[in-house]
Amino acid sequence: MALRTRHWDRLGNGGTTVTELGFGTAPLGNLYRPISDEDAQSVLARAWDAGVRYYDTAPLYGLGLAETRLNPFLRGKNRDDYVLSTKIGRLLRATTPEKRDGFGKWFDVPARNEVYDYTYDGVLRSIEFSLERLGIDRIDILFAHDLDVFNHGSQAALEAKLNELMEGGYKALLSLRDQGVIKAFGAGVNEWQPCRWLAERGDFDIFLLAGRYTLLEQEALDSFMPLCEERGIGVVIGGPYNSGILATGPKPGAFYNYEPALDDILERVSRIENVCSRHDVRLVDAAFKFPLRHPAVISVIPGGQGIDEMESNIAADSAEIPEGLWVDLKKEGLVREDAP
Repeated sequence: MALRTRHWDRLGNGGTTVTELGFGTAPLGNLYRPISDEDAQSVLARAWDAGVRYYDTAPLYGLGLAETRLNPFLRGKNRDDYVLSTKIGRLLRATTPEKRDGFGKWFDVPARNEVYDYTYDGVLRSIEFSLERLGIDRIDILFAHDLDVFNHGSQAALEAKLNELMEGGYKALLSLRDQGVIKAFGAGVNEWQPCRWLAERGDFDIFLLAGRYTLLEQEALDSFMPLCEERGIGVVIGGPYNSGILATGPKPGAFYNYEPALDDILERVSRIENVCSRHDVRLVDAAFKFPLRHPAVISVIPGGQGIDEMESNIAADSAEIPEGLWVDLKKEGLVREDAP
């Protein structure tokens, strides 16, 4: 089965072709609940059988577990048949089980502590460890991970890490791209502002933006998305369902940004869902398709922790959305007028 694809080639080096439906592997790192190795492999196999050929991972996901679970899945597959991205910016240090990071977020994972490191050497070490966990010989796209206030706690702390990247790790990424070791690099973050900061100061190729350009949020249209379009920078959209609510609908306990959704969000999603119902469209289908209408977006990567979630993502990729739905969402002030 073939899924829709998009080709990105900002640099004229042949670029890369990704499926519009990519696979975000954070859930395979036992995010919020443990799943068995067998279940993880079943979900990956279903994605492959459906035609998914872009996989995104990171050392953080399950403190190495997601990369490790990709290893047997990718083994034996032709390396030219898929595109793989992972992240730099964190090294994992072995510790004792009771001192590991991520309690309450990652379940049944290796005993590791996260060490932020955006230096030149830190980037090269991170790649080496990732290649070892993944069991492959090259990575296509590298993202500097979690350069945002949410992860670093304050604007001042974030700026220190941004400067650490630009003074160190950025030079390593440039060198790797120049040598053809990687096809592209960028940053994978939860906020669009640091992406814009980086794009204004360096030669970045692709940004992975999680949860900030969705059916529910379009503030990135103020400056970041137009800048990407103007410069030919690709955008991968992670968290297209805003951590759940755009997939589940505004039911009690629905999650928005990894927390139970507040009343104003529930009410807005309810109004969006009503418009979708009038057009006989699933909310989750509209949420998946919306970011892909922007010319800078090359792939959308919802996670899938079980076969049902994967099937839903596959169905969303093939859904046909009537143009009238987008017209009505704009008319009712639920989507910005300047959204493509």
